Amino acid sequence: MKKNSVKNTRINGEVQKELSNIIRGEIKDPRINPMTSVVSVMVAPDLKTCKAYISVLGDEESRNNTIKGLKNAEGYIRSKLAKNLNLRNTPEITFIPDQSIAYGVTMSKLIHDVNTDHRNLEDGSNE
Repeated sequence: MKKNSVKNTRINGEVQKELSNIIRGEIKDPRINPMTSVVSVMVAPDLKTCKAYISVLGDEESRNNTIKGLKNAEGYIRSKLAKNLNLRNTPEITFIPDQSIAYGVTMSKLIHDVNTDHRNLEDGSNE
């Protein structure tokens, strides 16, 4: 199976969806932030390993605690994935922190601030 084949893309999407559902609804670890999302999933073509990119909206301590909690619950998550998905192998999951959502929020705020400052300057020069 090629790395970016249709089958691999479909498996990545299914694993991402199931992983999101498991993290959101079935794990009761208090270390895991409720604002945790699975940004993307890369399952190896042999279905043995999986990289899950996790984004946590919060401070650095919250991100670290969430990743620790997810690593601690990896066995439970794998068993749930095996139960919910009909795959030949259930991949070993590696949780990787991803700051893309936090980065997007920060950039949106900066753009908003620049636009607000620009409007204020225009309003001041028109008077």
